[in-house]
Amino acid sequence: MPNIKSAKKRVKVIATKAARNKAISSNLKTDIKKANLAVESGDANKTEAVRVAVKAIDQAVSKGILKKNSAARKKSTLARKLNAAG
Repeated sequence: MPNIKSAKKRVKVIATKAARNKAISSNLKTDIKKANLAVESGDANKTEAVRVAVKAIDQAVSKGILKKNSAARKKSTLARKLNAAG
């Protein structure tokens, strides 16, 4: 348990940021799963699902949740699956 005032504040700030990061990360995973499911099932709006997932990936990168290379790899995988599905 921190005794110094600034350390106490950091504990609160870190908890807030961790909660935000967890929420964004969870939504990101959900969007990617929805896109994969839409592509695999041949859903009519699969391109829209992939577009939403790519947008979520880009937002996660801008907020520092995901690294650029990981994001590029995820987007590339989604695009390949979408193109293969036709």
